[in-house]
Amino acid sequence: MGYLLDTHSLLWALGEPDALSSRARAAIGDTGSIVHVSTASLWEYAIKASIGKLELPEEFFDSITMAGFEELQIRIPHLQVYGELPMHHRDPFDRILVAQAKAESLTLISQDSKIAEYEVDILN
Repeated sequence: MGYLLDTHSLLWALGEPDALSSRARAAIGDTGSIVHVSTASLWEYAIKASIGKLELPEEFFDSITMAGFEELQIRIPHLQVYGELPMHHRDPFDRILVAQAKAESLTLISQDSKIAEYEVDILN
């Protein structure tokens, strides 16, 4: 099964796993799962860290691959889906996560109620 972690879920998976639901923890920990992290989330972290809105541990970016998560880069098919999404959510980072999950047939791990308004598989 393939999953895509949203921005908060990645932070929780790496540093505060009890903040995730038991179902999300089980999915992430399942050896048969492929867990993806979008470059959009990484970009958002870098922006927030650079303006002082988020403090990341020094080894944060390295810990993503050490956890076995796979980087999902933004590609043209993702942008095509993005352009067709209704405006349920105004955050461009969350919208690209929805588009990537839809385009790649991934289940998005998220607790964001706005994301739940999209026609995308969600595990919260």
